[in-house]
Amino acid sequence: MNVNEKIRKIRELKDWSQEQMAEKMEMSLNGYAKIERGETKLYLDKLEKIAQILDIDVVELISSGEKNICFQIESPLGSIYQGVNETLLQIEIEKLKLSLSHSQEILVQNNKLLEQKDSEINALKEVIELLKNKG
Repeated sequence: MNVNEKIRKIRELKDWSQEQMAEKMEMSLNGYAKIERGETKLYLDKLEKIAQILDIDVVELISSGEKNICFQIESPLGSIYQGVNETLLQIEIEKLKLSLSHSQEILVQNNKLLEQKDSEINALKEVIELLKNKG
């Protein structure tokens, strides 16, 4: 179960409306509804506030039945909770490996081009030198 689904489920178990929850969160109904629909990033401070209001530990709120890896990203706006299950993480790792491999291939090609450019510059310098000496 996703964090947003868990928030909705716990709110419903407490028999609270979205309006009541939005009021407790001191935010607009639309803003809170986006949280429950999973349409907004949940920063750590907001997760902590939701957990406090729902009277649940924040770790319980963000954990699921699957093996998940959770990490925190610092940004100018605050800490962002990010969680992915093991399978999605493996997919992302494979994408990164492919991207890195492709980047390395491009780097090798660029190095060859730089060597070729340097060789051509040296050849042109020699031609210029010969022309100066001839004239």
